[in-house]
Amino acid sequence: MLELSGETNVRSLRTGRGCLYGIGRELGRFVVTTMEIPWQVTRDLIGATPEAVIMVENMELDVIERQIAEAPACDTVLAIGGGQAIDLGKYFSWKRRIRLVTVPTILSVDAFTTPAAGIRQGHRVVYLGSATPDPLVIDYDVIRTAPPDLNIAGVGDLLSIHTASFDWEFAERAGHSEYPFSPEAIVAARSIVTMLEEKASDIRACTDAGLQAIVDGCIKLNTICLPAGHFRVEEGSEHYLFYELEERLQRPFTHGHIVGLGIRLMSRLQGNRADEVAQFMDEVGLRHQPADMAISRADLTASLLNLRSYVESRSDLWYTAVNQSRITPEWVAEAIADLHFES
Repeated sequence: MLELSGETNVRSLRTGRGCLYGIGRELGRFVVTTMEIPWQVTRDLIGATPEAVIMVENMELDVIERQIAEAPACDTVLAIGGGQAIDLGKYFSWKRRIRLVTVPTILSVDAFTTPAAGIRQGHRVVYLGSATPDPLVIDYDVIRTAPPDLNIAGVGDLLSIHTASFDWEFAERAGHSEYPFSPEAIVAARSIVTMLEEKASDIRACTDAGLQAIVDGCIKLNTICLPAGHFRVEEGSEHYLFYELEERLQRPFTHGHIVGLGIRLMSRLQGNRADEVAQFMDEVGLRHQPADMAISRADLTASLLNLRSYVESRSDLWYTAVNQSRITPEWVAEAIADLHFES
């Protein structure tokens, strides 16, 4: 098991094929937060019986608070699954002040390395609490039981550096940066994107090296963002389109896929190498088309036309290119002309 130094929000890291086996025997009294499929994949591997298995119902705060209140006493929460199961485990760990062990079974979102839990309040994403996995368990065999496109989706939260860093530079030039501007942070963040480009074929094939590249990218991103106290280089207008769509449609999305759609459209709004980034998403196999997420042409059009008003109505969203944009019906028609929608 690798002990990590620096501000990574991962206290220790365990990687390799079969490295999950028997971990339950190390945890004392523990509960599991998970969903049905990841629990079926892992329950016979962990080597011990949990005090309770808490299935994700949804990520609304009142539901999660009820689940935590009903859970038995325990020493550890073992979070197994994708972003929602991991976020539920992080919030549980923070509220109970107990040890957190995370076992991502897909890499569709960087929740397995970030400290805060993504919770919903009335279908609006809020980030609450702070928890650190000890260890983070990356079992390649377990992760590869997930559909490949869900692992490739993990690229979305790293590729958002492309648009988010541009947004921070834009805000700085406009005199609206909320934090001390750091060109060094942007250079370091963009090096993560370069690394992904170099590992594109491995990521698409979900080899050990490709899966590890996604994990390494998430950990490196933390070494940039946690000391700064914000994730400005990685979250910007591409996430804001996702937030608007989730509130509008009142349903969750695979995080990396919806962020990928945001990257494609917001890079076009920014005049920021939109064709290049779209080509890379296609090359690596990141699903980001509206048809992949059952988003209709009418709903995406309405979301884009409302995006500036939505962003400016929320005091918790950073200044981005959206704040100075004129997203007209003509621009939207052109921007989505080459996207794929369900017929």
